[in-house]
Amino acid sequence: MESERLEHFRNILLGQLRQHNENVRTDQAAGTEAADDGVKDSVDMSLDDVNREIAFRMGERESQIVADIDQALMRIDEGTYGLCARCGKPIDERRLEAMPTARYDAACQSEIEAASGTGNISTL
Repeated sequence: MESERLEHFRNILLGQLRQHNENVRTDQAAGTEAADDGVKDSVDMSLDDVNREIAFRMGERESQIVADIDQALMRIDEGTYGLCARCGKPIDERRLEAMPTARYDAACQSEIEAASGTGNISTL
């Protein structure tokens, strides 16, 4: 891939990294906060627990996205960005525009999803 295109994808990934790092901090802060108006009944405490759990899970998801972005940036540095990690063929640039962290070309991704039986795109 041309250095100009690599720089384009690096900039996209760095922008996403900044945004997702901020989301992680926000989710973690929300997870540790609890509304404290003095008196809480069991329903209020249960609601706080649920809200905290949701915030932490969102933070975990954001953390995984950050890790995926970090890996994509490492692939740029290593010179393997844009190549399928499974078959070694180039990943279509339209796919990379849609999902800059993609590790597999569309064909390999489809095979992986079919083999796992999930149809889940989280392994992009």
